[in-house]
This record gives sequence, structure tokens and C-alpha cells, in this order.
Amino acid sequence: MNDTLQLIIAVFFMVAPYVGMIFVHRWYRDKAEAIENARFIVVSKQEMRLLMYDYTGKEMFRFPMACGQGLGNKEQRGDMRTPEGIFRVSEIQKADHWEHDFRDGKGAIKGAYGPFFIRLEVPGHTGIGIHGTHDPTSLGARATEGCIRLNNSDLERLVKKVHPGTVVIITAAKKDL
Repeated sequence: MNDTLQLIIAVFFMVAPYVGMIFVHRWYRDKAEAIENARFIVVSKQEMRLLMYDYTGKEMFRFPMACGQGLGNKEQRGDMRTPEGIFRVSEIQKADHWEHDFRDGKGAIKGAYGPFFIRLEVPGHTGIGIHGTHDPTSLGARATEGCIRLNNSDLERLVKKVHPGTVVIITAAKKDL
């Protein structure tokens, strides 16, 4: 074997472990970031609160919210109920330009959903989500058509920590049972 080939082999065996450690470090860092982003949301219809927890169970946020006017679990479109169960975020949409007519005689209201709409995967329903409001006085009450409504500034804080796939658990209130 010539000297050049022996040198190349020797350098390879000296450098390979360091290159391997770099890849292992990157893999571990990516896994650690995935764990840190493993957050979940609990919506309590009893407390009229939305809470976010990190992967260790530590509470990150606690926001007042409004939920559906109807009592009980969502059964059909238009029943004004907030669904109960375990769901996932499917997408986050900019909603500051959206309009909605609440059928209260005031017509379509621009910005009714606040700056964002966090769409939830709810089997059988496509329009359920977490969004902001044009009427912060409605928070703490059963005031929505089935969505979870937050103060716009709280929603903006939440959106920074949520991603598609985030788990959302919606629990019933005593009067829903």
C-alpha cells in the first residue's frame, strides 16, 4: 500500500468519529426541540378558560375565553355547541380581513375573528377553531356559534406557540352533562 493511501485511511479514521458526533448532536438537538414544542391546550368550558401546557405539564398560558351558546357536545352544524374531546390543530390562518354576520341586525362585521383562526380537526365539522374577537366583553360567557373565542392579544401570544398537530382537549362543564 502506498503512503498516500495509508495517510487518507488514517485521516478518515481520525476524523470520522468527530463527524459522527456532529450528526448525533444535530439529531439530538432536533429531537430536543420537538420535545420542547410538544405543547397541548386544554379548553375548560367549566372554568371558561383556555390553558396551554408545555411537555413537562407546566402551565404556560391561562386565558379567559368564550365558547358555544348551546349546552352539551357538538352534534350538528348550527347547534351553537362547542365540541368536547381531543382534537388537533390542522392549520393557522390569518383572519384579520374575515367578516361574519352574527344575524343580530348589525350586518357583516370585519375583524370578527380577530387576527388569526386556529382551525381544529373536528370529525364531521370544518368550521371549528380558536380565534379572536371584535367583542372582548363576550369573554367568560357562552357567546359563540361553537368556536373558542379569545382576546386578540391573548390569541397573538398563543399563535406563537401553536403549530399544526398541537393537541387541543376540550372538557365539558357540569351543565353540559
